[in-house]
Amino acid sequence: MQLTRRGFFKSVGAAFAATAAFEVAAASPALAVETSKEWKLVNTEEHTSICCYCAGGCGSLCSVRDGELVNLEGDPDHPINKGGLCPKGASMFQLRNIVDPETREVIKNPERVTKPMVRRPGGKDWEPITWEDAIKEIARKVKDTRDATFIENEGGMTVNWTPGIASLGGSQENSEEEYLILKMMRSLGVVAIDNQARV
Repeated sequence: MQLTRRGFFKSVGAAFAATAAFEVAAASPALAVETSKEWKLVNTEEHTSICCYCAGGCGSLCSVRDGELVNLEGDPDHPINKGGLCPKGASMFQLRNIVDPETREVIKNPERVTKPMVRRPGGKDWEPITWEDAIKEIARKVKDTRDATFIENEGGMTVNWTPGIASLGGSQENSEEEYLILKMMRSLGVVAIDNQARV
């Protein structure tokens, strides 16, 4: 029997079709149904966030179950990182949860700071204070610094500026927030204004 090229391709195609039909009929393990074990992200809520590390402002998805963070990954819909995270961004999960080196279980990070802390002049230890006290102390220091360094006239010209305060904006604010920050700093007389987003 002489096999032609056309005959060869017909034979191979028939053999392939028969094998595929047999595999489907035999319930191949490759087509097995997912086991009943729950997926990692079952019953979770997704919240969008922004990476806290650099000026990039990459987006992330935080998956929460019963008030606990269970997963953190890059946001594929974010225009900056499109789902990717650098090693620092991928380690944001450890800001809240870490693996206990002894038991190998995930526990809350005992070193995580969850309230404002202050170290008084001459002190060596940090002490917790309330948010209200922190805001009052910051406002008092800004007012005292402005009053001590404010220059109203310089060289016969009205300048109304203070060299004692500078402002460095973050990279995660949008244009409107940066506009408000700029207006607030200018109203204090601050001229040393920069923004991390330009980096």
